[in-house]
Amino acid sequence: MTRVLVVDDSRFMRTVIDNALTGGGYEVETAENGVDALEAVSTFDPDVVTMDVEMPEMDGIEAVERIMATNPTPIVMLSAYTEAGAEATLDALERGAVDFLSKPDGSGSRNVAHLADELLEKVEALDDADVSSLAVARTTSTARSVRSTQSGQVTASGTVTQAGSDGIESNPSAGPTGTQSAQTPTVRPVDVPANSDADPTIVVGASTGGPKIVERLLERLPRELEAKLLIVQHMPAAFTDRFARRLETVSEYDVREAADGDRIGPGEVAVAPGGSHLEVSNNVCGNLRLRLDDDDPVHGVKPSIDVTMKSVAERVTDPICGVVLTGMGRDGAAGIEAIAAAGGHTIAQDEETSPVFGIPCQAIRTGCVDDVVPSTELAEEIIATFAGETDD
Repeated sequence: MTRVLVVDDSRFMRTVIDNALTGGGYEVETAENGVDALEAVSTFDPDVVTMDVEMPEMDGIEAVERIMATNPTPIVMLSAYTEAGAEATLDALERGAVDFLSKPDGSGSRNVAHLADELLEKVEALDDADVSSLAVARTTSTARSVRSTQSGQVTASGTVTQAGSDGIESNPSAGPTGTQSAQTPTVRPVDVPANSDADPTIVVGASTGGPKIVERLLERLPRELEAKLLIVQHMPAAFTDRFARRLETVSEYDVREAADGDRIGPGEVAVAPGGSHLEVSNNVCGNLRLRLDDDDPVHGVKPSIDVTMKSVAERVTDPICGVVLTGMGRDGAAGIEAIAAAGGHTIAQDEETSPVFGIPCQAIRTGCVDDVVPSTELAEEIIATFAGETDD
């Protein structure tokens, strides 16, 4: 039986979640704060953890970081539907949480019954999550925290003596009190061959487990590629603007949440806003005109990866690359088919590095995915796509 640890300082929320999960056939243990959660993870050995953000003694963000450092476990955050809640939730995702759900906001559009239903769906999806894939989160979190502490910003340059296949480099030249320590990880952008295609467009779609992987991709994608990027990450409306701002801080690209009528050109990234589908309405002189659509959800989600990818396949005549990352469901499969039919290149994240392999798996099953790669090699594969270096 799948074991779930419920961490929340509200007795009411613990009871609601406990009842829902127990009724769904799960074995449940509860904790009131992050300190209790650390002990419970060690003794109860849960398969999935649900974690509140704001708690006394130790909040959810610190608890996530400690759990991921000692007992990597899929963690779903329960967040307030506020700007502060969105920021805290993204902090938790950066430190290794896989996904999040918004608590009822009192508006009547969401209540505890909705939360219970959504949580059952999330826990079921994460029951088979590959814990080893969560190592990506720990690596990214460590790299970012060290860089931000030492330099106040993310940089893509520096003296490099070692580099791994994932682009993390170390600089042993500085002492322990200098701007870099012996083990300081620095993200290395991928080199762009001189013969790369002009005016490339990249569409990236992701859901559960996606934010940290999208962030890592943006860290490593060089501005020299001069690509136009559209990112569709399944997130509510209160979160996508904050997500775009975070991507802006780690990327060489200019990143913003998309607005209706926006134009994006080379070196720019548009993030689909929560609650709206993102489409390309035309492609003129290397610039994309964007349109927001308020149609019904597709596959139960809005924004939909399929909607964006299909519009790109239909209206962009320059080189295209479609990328699908970790997440549950089948959103993106039809979009990948459309991009392949339009002559674009298609990439899916592999199972080993996907916390939830649903979206990539469904795309692969279409037979239209050109390359299946680990998350650490996404940037290299995209560069190779536009440099004509892929095997197909």
